[in-house]
Amino acid sequence: MNRQVAMPKRLAFFERYLTLWVFLCMIVGVALGKLAPEFTDTLSKLEFGQGSQVNVPIAVLIWLMIYPMMLKVDFTALGGVARKPKGLMVTLMVNWLIKPFSMALLGWLFMNHIFRAWITPELAKEYTAGLIILAAAPCTAMVFVWSYLTDGDPVYTLVQVAVNDLIMLVLFAPIVMFLCGVANVVVPSKVLITSVVVFIVIPLAAGWLTRMVLLKSHGKDWFEQKLLPKFQPVTIFALLLTLVLIFAFQAENLTTKWSAVLLLAVPITLQVYFNSSLTYLVMRWLKVPHNVASPGALIGASNFFELAVAVAITLFGPASGAALACVVGVLVEVPVMLSVCKICNQSRGWYQQKIN
Repeated sequence: MNRQVAMPKRLAFFERYLTLWVFLCMIVGVALGKLAPEFTDTLSKLEFGQGSQVNVPIAVLIWLMIYPMMLKVDFTALGGVARKPKGLMVTLMVNWLIKPFSMALLGWLFMNHIFRAWITPELAKEYTAGLIILAAAPCTAMVFVWSYLTDGDPVYTLVQVAVNDLIMLVLFAPIVMFLCGVANVVVPSKVLITSVVVFIVIPLAAGWLTRMVLLKSHGKDWFEQKLLPKFQPVTIFALLLTLVLIFAFQAENLTTKWSAVLLLAVPITLQVYFNSSLTYLVMRWLKVPHNVASPGALIGASNFFELAVAVAITLFGPASGAALACVVGVLVEVPVMLSVCKICNQSRGWYQQKIN
């Protein structure tokens, strides 16, 4: 009997209804932004250096999301990914050769043609630019949450994030500039580098050092059975508080441009389902293990929305159509990605019929 099929992961009550909590966070965040604008504005201006656009409160919450995941990673197992690279190659192909270009196509199709009766040509350009920025940055921090919810291989997830970060440093700006078609658009290197360091390098290093020190001082049994369970709710709560802040910072945009929110949600939703399905099916065809395919499908579809929002605000301004498109990406992505997690979990038996 296959153990994974017979004993599927059971989520706690709070995690099973995560979609509901996400919508409640949206309501709380928008209410906070509208009812306490001065407090929200003060929080939004707390940055890691002037012009970095990397918000300190959100960064701290991102650390709280990633750090518990990093504690679980056995870094000595990284070599195993290099010996079985098929999963890594598929997600890299989708992330860099398909996702940004398919989103550019969807943005052009919907913003300039299907929805042109409701959108001015200038706003159509800004919305399309925001969609491109959103899709050009593969998911990093959030993918650890999705991987956890699908029983994904934490080592594979870590390697995928690390490789994507390295590629992002080189390809993110050229892809955005090429697809936006604006020669004088310069993606600020300070925003990109600071985001990668703050959101990935710091929590990753902290997790690695903590694991190394505590395994030596307290042993593996204490570490895995006593310490790790205490961190289980931290990631989910950090995710929800992050959403509250992002929606609070963009409350004005979300409430005054609600019709645009609905229009922007269409290509973003299509992009998530298209890329996750493509990755998942190709992985199954190549007989990649399910605990690699499920986080791979989620990595291939989700976006580094913290970086995308920062870059869009830097390039076009906080009230721009581009910034709104990236914020709608946050609004749409979380519940949609939760549905993708559910599909991956429920289809585990079907998936493994192919690879067994």
